Amino acid sequence: MLVVTLSEGGTMATFILLTKLSSDSLGNLHKRESVGRKWFEAVKAKCPEVKWIDHYALLGPFDFMDIYEAPDPEAAAKVSMITMSKGAVKAETWPALPYKRFLKIVQEL
Repeated sequence: MLVVTLSEGGTMATFILLTKLSSDSLGNLHKRESVGRKWFEAVKAKCPEVKWIDHYALLGPFDFMDIYEAPDPEAAAKVSMITMSKGAVKAETWPALPYKRFLKIVQEL
């Protein structure tokens, strides 16, 4: 897990959330925006320490990908659990390293 030191002295790690929704959740695509907004509001309310970087719709085995920073794996797990409770049939959370940090680690070996 990448840990980034913040100017306030706290730490944040980067995570990727891959989500597969149920067919019921995708049934009415015109309601997708309001459903997504409700999910995002629930995550923000229960995980205010999480900083969102980006959100993508995918054309593959997962429907959405979110990139965010969280202070620890427990906060990332909360995001995943909220996602599952809001209609996802699968949610995978992956820790992520920026490529430049990866190269620095390789140089230290």
